[in-house]
Amino acid sequence: MKITHIKSQIVKLPGDEPLADGPATPGATRDFVALTIGTDQGIEGIGFTFFGGALTGALKVAVDALGALTVGEDPLKIEAIIGKLRGAAQQSGPGGIFTLALAAVDIALWDIKGKALNLPLSKLLGGFRDKVPTYASGALMRHFSLDVVVKAGPKLVEKGFRQMKTQMALPGDGNPEREVERMRLLREAIGPDIDLMCDINQRWDVRQAISIGSRVEEFNLFWLEDVTAHDDYAGLARVAEALATPIAGGEYVYGLAPFRHMLEARSVDIVMIDVLRSAGITGWMKIAGMAEAFNVPVVNHLCPELSVHLVSAIPHGLTVEYMPWSGRMFEEVPQPVKGELIVPTKPGHGLKFDEAALKRYGA
Repeated sequence: MKITHIKSQIVKLPGDEPLADGPATPGATRDFVALTIGTDQGIEGIGFTFFGGALTGALKVAVDALGALTVGEDPLKIEAIIGKLRGAAQQSGPGGIFTLALAAVDIALWDIKGKALNLPLSKLLGGFRDKVPTYASGALMRHFSLDVVVKAGPKLVEKGFRQMKTQMALPGDGNPEREVERMRLLREAIGPDIDLMCDINQRWDVRQAISIGSRVEEFNLFWLEDVTAHDDYAGLARVAEALATPIAGGEYVYGLAPFRHMLEARSVDIVMIDVLRSAGITGWMKIAGMAEAFNVPVVNHLCPELSVHLVSAIPHGLTVEYMPWSGRMFEEVPQPVKGELIVPTKPGHGLKFDEAALKRYGA
């Protein structure tokens, strides 16, 4: 089998909040690059990547350049192709646009491999289980009013979610009293039996993380996420040591090496891997292997329709972030049922681009 052609396009999906009908910013979009890789046997693989903002056009150029280098190659030799692309890009990795573009190619290659072998991606990667827990993400954002948040939480419970994520480090003065009160009211709204995660998005320093984190421990958070700068491994370790609440992190880093530093420093209790910033499925699985060696569970970041395969494939996969920003690109995606996702059984990653959506939202 040989790769014969590639095709990509920018897709600007609406920037809404679909899980609990939260307020949307008028005109906001989430900008993806969709990729199709074709072969001489008629098998096509699809991939995608995400950057957003003014550099989406540059990301598409990078996807096209890397994709063109795969033409003539055997798509089943994924490591060989990745090695070729890294060599061709020379010193442009591991962070930034190169890695995000490489992810789109890698994801499409794994799709081809699954289709060629007539196996779903989850089984190719290990097939540990057929369904996984999932948590609602994006409906309880920090820029939403308190009234919106305390109403959205129960809506998510009614939809069957047993886990959900909110945010602290509020816009404005960052008053700790407001932070603590917001968490108290949300916990009261959803009840004691719902797993509640909280994302800080690197907005605290170590002192704030320990101080405010200790004050919200009474609300029994499932984890605190990215509490301080992603590369402050020693600072993160201080927070993890000081708090009983588990610390999650990893979505902001690119490639393999930062996870080694993070794990060696005992910076996090839960490793969060972004399939795009890890350069695709190949990188995601290598990072997951490192985490297993340190007895640390793994969760994904974004892309639930793809990440359900990854988290379900490994024994230490904890839960899937269900933030369906990319879902409109596809004809069908896994839907949460009673707080779980059923792993797709179609060959490859089981996704097909919705051509009508690509036409509607294409740029």
